[in-house]
Amino acid sequence: MKILITGGAGFIGAHAAKKLIEEKNEIVIVDNLNDYYDVKLKKDRLKIFLAGLKFKFFKADIANYRQLENISAKHKFDCILHLAAQAGVRYSLTNPWIYEKTNVAGTLNLLELAKIHKIKKFVFASSSSVYGGNAKLPFSETDSVDKPLSFYAATKKSCELLAYAYHGLYGIKACGLRFFTVYGPWGRPDMACFKFADLIRKNQPVEIYNFGKMKRDFTYIDDIVAGIASAIKNNFAYEIINLGNSKPEKLERLIFLLEKHLGKFKKKYLPMQAGDVAATWADIEKAGRLLNFNPAVSLEEGIKKFIAWYKNYYNI
Repeated sequence: MKILITGGAGFIGAHAAKKLIEEKNEIVIVDNLNDYYDVKLKKDRLKIFLAGLKFKFFKADIANYRQLENISAKHKFDCILHLAAQAGVRYSLTNPWIYEKTNVAGTLNLLELAKIHKIKKFVFASSSSVYGGNAKLPFSETDSVDKPLSFYAATKKSCELLAYAYHGLYGIKACGLRFFTVYGPWGRPDMACFKFADLIRKNQPVEIYNFGKMKRDFTYIDDIVAGIASAIKNNFAYEIINLGNSKPEKLERLIFLLEKHLGKFKKKYLPMQAGDVAATWADIEKAGRLLNFNPAVSLEEGIKKFIAWYKNYYNI
């Protein structure tokens, strides 16, 4: 297939591109290389991580429809893999406007592109954040997700609704994947695993929210990418599917594993921050049934691989 990947210089996007190129798909990457985090890391994913692989790259913003139209006019895409987003729960508290522009308007632009150019397959990133403060665990796709705790979560739920509307109106086959705390090599610096490692390297105290009483369904990047590739191969009319490890771990366990590899570090325990949730846990029965999804990488093994990459990348 000829696949347009948005956010292809991002963490999940670059890994997905690598997998899909290796599976003999023709890949076009779009990314605006914004400075939400270190632009060098994004460029290095394209230059180093994807070195030797054949793909086309366009620096473009999904919020700019004209840029997308110009790219699409030159290529006849079979599928859009939409991973570009303004990520992060905490940043959405201080700059909600960029979330509306990128996540909502940007997704609308891509759905319009799919409609006009008759791109029938649309696979997109959603988030475990849409489950908000749901008390029932594990989180299931049939649960109500009408009470988001952050504006970020509200925008991701909006994307699911937009895709559903375009599916119903124009026959676009859409599959939304709700990712659960993805980590691994070439990760995102604002995520706990990478953020803690950075602070340890700089000998700064690590801020630990809810006094460490958090549980997260940490999911290794290779498992996530296997789920994405399977979703693209399938021909769903419209589906929402959880992609998580389904083995929630205490934050203290992550800290223990990081200290095992990086040494003891200073900790600053803080209350729960607005927009956060105490626990996430993916029900992956549907993913197993529809995508043959079977996450294989434990947190211990995944952290070991992340730290090996981290030390190499930063010459530690």
